[in-house]
Amino acid sequence: MALIITDDCINCDVCEPECPNGAISQGEEIYVIDPGLCTECVGHFDEPQCQQVCPVDCIPLDPNRVESKEQLMEKYQLLTSAE
Repeated sequence: MALIITDDCINCDVCEPECPNGAISQGEEIYVIDPGLCTECVGHFDEPQCQQVCPVDCIPLDPNRVESKEQLMEKYQLLTSAE
């Protein structure tokens, strides 16, 4: 699954620099995650780094974007092969 940032976001700016895929950016009101770039840090870390640093715990799994670890690894490989 990709992750999603909820309306509880306080725009503290700690998650954006932690994302190794550049999937997090400032939206119109709160930070947003591009599901096409989010691998839940698979391929980079054991845990999603944005979830680890979020002080208000507002970055859950997106139930509308279910992906297996294998699919996330494939996405990671596609993203990193373009570098």
